[in-house]
Amino acid sequence: MDFPFLTVITFIPVLAAVVLFLMPDETKLDPRADMARITTLKTGYRSVAAAATFISLLLGLWIFFAVNQFYNSGETSLFFFEDGRWNWVPQLGIGYHMGVDGISAPMVLLTGLASFTGVLISWGIDDRPREFFAFFMLLVAGVYGVFVALDVFLLFFFYELAIFPMYVLIATWGWKVTREYGAMKLTLYILVGSVVALVGVIAMYFVAKDAGIADMTFDMVDFMRARDAGVYDRTFDLPLGLGLATFAKTWFPFIFIGFGILAGIFPFHNWSPDGHVAAPTAVSMIHAGVLMKLGAYSALRVAVMLLPEGAKTHLPWMVFLTLINVVYGSMIAMVQRDFKYVIGFSSVSHMGLVSMGWATMNLTGMTGAGIQMFSHGVMTALFFASVGMVYDRAHTRDIPSLGGFWHRMPVVALAFIVGGLVSMGMPGFSGFVAEFPIFVGMWQAGQTIAPYYAVIAIISAIGIVVTAAYVLRIVQRIFFGEFDPSKWHDEITDVTVLDKLALGILVTWLILVGVFPSIMQPMVSAGLEPIARLLGGA
Repeated sequence: MDFPFLTVITFIPVLAAVVLFLMPDETKLDPRADMARITTLKTGYRSVAAAATFISLLLGLWIFFAVNQFYNSGETSLFFFEDGRWNWVPQLGIGYHMGVDGISAPMVLLTGLASFTGVLISWGIDDRPREFFAFFMLLVAGVYGVFVALDVFLLFFFYELAIFPMYVLIATWGWKVTREYGAMKLTLYILVGSVVALVGVIAMYFVAKDAGIADMTFDMVDFMRARDAGVYDRTFDLPLGLGLATFAKTWFPFIFIGFGILAGIFPFHNWSPDGHVAAPTAVSMIHAGVLMKLGAYSALRVAVMLLPEGAKTHLPWMVFLTLINVVYGSMIAMVQRDFKYVIGFSSVSHMGLVSMGWATMNLTGMTGAGIQMFSHGVMTALFFASVGMVYDRAHTRDIPSLGGFWHRMPVVALAFIVGGLVSMGMPGFSGFVAEFPIFVGMWQAGQTIAPYYAVIAIISAIGIVVTAAYVLRIVQRIFFGEFDPSKWHDEITDVTVLDKLALGILVTWLILVGVFPSIMQPMVSAGLEPIARLLGGA
């Protein structure tokens, strides 16, 4: 690429955050004398955030279709590189190197969709909107950076950049009952996981350096050269006389689970529902819709892709953790009274399918997992947007207290139903396109890896049945139940035009990928094929 699309996509939100922080602070004005100027400033804050996320979304769309054409043209190289590299910290081998492939291009588009619609849905935020949108922009920039970084240290830099604004956004603008607890729990879990993964990456760095394959570099392409040379498969003595082990088999679980914590892998998942519930609506959309994908994406990119021999050893037992995610998460979601907790545990369940897809180690299952990351991201953003719109008007998320909202919020009800059909894996929607290949891949793995894979596929189907049960329960109780006008009076009103636009954008992509899977499946498959080949499942 001659034009630095990926750099622009990543840093436009940073520029927007800087502009927002430089704009006048409306809290320093007198509301009685300067109300007109305060209103103008708040509109300006929102407009800056909307413009930045819209530009990144448009460029993300261009990247998505450019990468699609890149692979459809028969190109066999792994990455669609941005021209030019910059030695950021040459003394340590840290560089600025960006690129995308068939896995990350849909994630860039997903981030654009979730961030732009999140800004639209947050248009009514009146409590310090300047700071809210500025931190939201920094969060979005961190997420973009992870998906486009081809230097592993740069990936960690953006990974950590996303955590700090997430903490501030939840602790300051989140649900008052649990926001401090939810924000701190989320931050500590993710930080501990990322530190564990970083230690493994630093070990990879020194092993490659000592072998003379990659001299002082964190560049992912150089790490791949070290992998191909067998550097990570060499044996070394374990301490305390425990015998010999290979680097890949020793460090793979640390790196994979370290990143997998952010993906909600069992038993390190329980930060996720609390974080979802405590966060404001737009942050929940980014948190569940995109941030959890950072963990799954990084686990694939750093652990599975660079340490395939470790993946072959450990994924066959880690698949049991993904089964617990799928079944346990759906069952816990079924018994929740809090509308938002239902979606939070549902997110844990569906993210288990992503890790399950990686564990199949074949192209069919891994392709399904790649599409599931996009499908689940859009679906969860839609779910949390719908929950937020209901809560903003009813001021409660207690399911038994709600009912009959179809009459007042028909667009929200319709959007939630579409999200529910996606969640259930209904044919014609993106959920089916994603989940069906995962189960097929599990069945194939039952013939090539171990017979219990097929048994796990059958048991995990329970999650689909339970998902259908709680989705139908919510739709019936909240949207089609009896509406009590004496209880709600005129509080329950229809949503705004911007809200409807946001819901429409998200629904469109869930249907588009479901009806025309060819716009995504071939590129995801092409991006994953080299990794599946390393695992013997191409």
